[in-house]
Amino acid sequence: MLNFVVIALFAAAPAAEANADRAPPTQAPSEMTNAEIKAHNEGLAATHPHYIKCRKIEEIGSWVKKARVCRTNEQWKKAWAQGNQNARDTAEAMTRAPVNSN
Repeated sequence: MLNFVVIALFAAAPAAEANADRAPPTQAPSEMTNAEIKAHNEGLAATHPHYIKCRKIEEIGSWVKKARVCRTNEQWKKAWAQGNQNARDTAEAMTRAPVNSN
């Protein structure tokens, strides 16, 4: 049983190495069709930086309309970090004492 696990781990290693250097998509993921995204993601782990994930985000001003936003894991991570930084900057700006112009 243990030999099977070791063999399975070694068999999976070349596939992981082959996908480790896969290039990011050549066009914006949100402009890709579902079939193109599926083809791009084939063989990639869901945690790979170039794996594309799509989300539906409600559009402001509409109760029904939703926008499909697709990004790579790397792009989602950068967007999340930028959003957090913006929130920190806003909170910091709101807590600063006003400058007295007298």
